[in-house]
Amino acid sequence: MPQTIVVDGRGLTLESVVAVARHGARVSIPVEVQSRMAVTRAVVDRAADGSDPVYGINTGFGKLASVRIPADRLQTLQRNLIVSHASGFGDPLPVEIVRGLMLLRINVLTMPTSGVRPEVALGLGEMLNAGIHPVVPEQGSVGASGDLAPLSHVAQGLLGEGEVDRWDPASPEGPVRQSAADALAAAGLTPVILEAKEGLALINGTQAHTATLALAVADALRLWQWAHAAAALSLEVLKGTPAPFDARLHAVRPHPGQVASAALLRDLLAGSEIRESHRSGDPRVQDAYCLRCTPQIMGAVHDALDHARRVVDVELNSATDNPLVVGKEIVSGGNFHGQPVALVADFVSIALTSLAGLAERRLERMLNPDLSGGLPAFLAVDPGLESGFMMLQIAAASVVGECRTLAAPASIHSVPTDANQEDVVPMAMTAALKARRMVANARYVVAAELMCGAQGLEYHRPLRSSPAVERVYERIRTLVPALTGDRSMTADVERLAAHLQEENVP
Repeated sequence: MPQTIVVDGRGLTLESVVAVARHGARVSIPVEVQSRMAVTRAVVDRAADGSDPVYGINTGFGKLASVRIPADRLQTLQRNLIVSHASGFGDPLPVEIVRGLMLLRINVLTMPTSGVRPEVALGLGEMLNAGIHPVVPEQGSVGASGDLAPLSHVAQGLLGEGEVDRWDPASPEGPVRQSAADALAAAGLTPVILEAKEGLALINGTQAHTATLALAVADALRLWQWAHAAAALSLEVLKGTPAPFDARLHAVRPHPGQVASAALLRDLLAGSEIRESHRSGDPRVQDAYCLRCTPQIMGAVHDALDHARRVVDVELNSATDNPLVVGKEIVSGGNFHGQPVALVADFVSIALTSLAGLAERRLERMLNPDLSGGLPAFLAVDPGLESGFMMLQIAAASVVGECRTLAAPASIHSVPTDANQEDVVPMAMTAALKARRMVANARYVVAAELMCGAQGLEYHRPLRSSPAVERVYERIRTLVPALTGDRSMTADVERLAAHLQEENVP
């Protein structure tokens, strides 16, 4: 039975987002939360029935906020808002992001600031639990008045319009594309007719780019662990020294990530026969930076990712629609602006570029016969006749090059929209999608390093590495066989990279 996540406007975590987005966890809205929503809704109903203009309730939107809408056309106003704004471009977002943003939007709607009827949030929850996910184009959001286009495509599905993908996480089949009307009917669900403010409440918010970044951060934090396993394996292959990971060195420069990185490397390398074999008599005084400075570089990466996680944790449970119901008042503001998330998404991209670049340098050092300390060129069985792992370094270099291009920040590139009403926009969705791409790129480079490290370790047999590194080696070998002659390694890299996303370091 899938896990159930209770949604109450304040309790979402990164782990609960992953559970719903990737593992089919169901959502539940407690009765007391629904009762709280009904109380807030009464404030909106009074405003809709009143004679004063209130933005988003009985007026137009954006630049058209000065246009007063008569009471008998408020339902039409809300539907028009949804269908007109459901106009994104490009390939559909993956189902996991759509599930994540649906969860996040339900959470916002359950807050006492939103002012929608309980059935709106319940309707989205029923769709999510039934595996019905609107088709959401990935392009079209600047993240300023929220992710208007992506969230509108989701809301359109709630109205029984547009297309959806139906997905069962227990089924080996992929999502099935069909009309929203047919999918809702098949699941026994009824389309929702929106009342005053509810259309705007569904689409003003940061949930598309926040869900995208949340999943990227979860993956990046796991990859950080695997990158240390790869670093430890490479250090052993290259007969490097763990001396620079001495706790005393890092205690006098106590950045949290640096201290944690050095400690992790010490744990990974403890008890190595390979280390003992070259402790004395090695003419080298210091290792290259890609080995020696791993804690300083990877520590900075950790601290960047940790900061991003803190921002995501806040955003998961933040009221980001507009206007907000505050007590008995309705107040317009700008909580929908995506700059907090956009900035850290760019930060994540920069940090992952550093991680990937560091891994590629160690990979190169193992394969280059001028740097590897006597290992066969490219770790080939018969160098010259065979190319060995040569292409993995070339492919990794191409990925690192792409990372460095994508690391240019999106969050500074404002392009004003809505007749200059929205004149400073954060490009948050662009930043979040870049971060997602960065995680995939960095994962490939770490997978390539792990493959080369496993091959290189075999040249030191019968000596054994540390117990922790040997466990990593055994895990790699369950997924990727040793290279006994040239072969295509695309499938090997893909299989190992997928494992790095799904599993922890052994």
